Amino acid sequence: MSNNNPIGLFDSGVGGTSIWKEIHALLPNESTIYLADSKNAPYGQKTKEEIIELSKKNTEFLLENNCKLIIVACNTATTNAIKVLRATYDVPFIGIEPAIKPAALHTKTQKIGILATQGTLNSELFHQTVALYSDVKVIEQIGFDLVKLIENGDMHSEKMSELLEAYLLPMVAQNIDYLVLGCTHYPYLIPQIKKIIPNHIKIIDSGEAVAKQTKHILESHNLFNTSKKVEQTFYINNPPEVMQDLIGPKFKVNYKDF
Repeated sequence: MSNNNPIGLFDSGVGGTSIWKEIHALLPNESTIYLADSKNAPYGQKTKEEIIELSKKNTEFLLENNCKLIIVACNTATTNAIKVLRATYDVPFIGIEPAIKPAALHTKTQKIGILATQGTLNSELFHQTVALYSDVKVIEQIGFDLVKLIENGDMHSEKMSELLEAYLLPMVAQNIDYLVLGCTHYPYLIPQIKKIIPNHIKIIDSGEAVAKQTKHILESHNLFNTSKKVEQTFYINNPPEVMQDLIGPKFKVNYKDF
């Protein structure tokens, strides 16, 4: 595996670009390939078996493109499939888990909220993590339709505002002081979330921690890019306009049917 090969990322859609942005900010000299399986989004409504098969397919695409490390930029895919991926493929994997730990360690009210997909909240890995903090009440809320709205370009729609209020206000009423975003799509909703919840509630997502872990893995495996050639490549199997809006005009999003 050449250290000048790209870092691979995949998600059930455009949400993982929130992770990619953190990676690119911390490691600007690394090449990346980002794969958005938007055609099959959201993964959160699928069975564990379906999620594993889709994750394998995405991994194999990235390995065919010589990725030296793979970031599973999707909470649902991580919590349901990463154990299988690590056992199946000989490449380092980094997963995304809801940041329960920092919220649980710092809460003053002993109540934290988590907004995530059904697939993440139902997963064994999520339940194992929550069980470590039995003195904290974790208020779970499935973000039904949020991913779909983002993928369809309806992030700022009236429907989105209505859903966010319906999901967040009951958690606020239960006195949470931390809100954990358990889906990589959700950081794009932070400006809207901040208009709904009080200022004292802290919002946590996993992006920065994942970027730091990526740097650590590159360091420990001696995989830092040493060439001057750096490329950022994006693939999506749905119309590319929504993803193009999220990453900006500097990088081109490529449509690819896979």
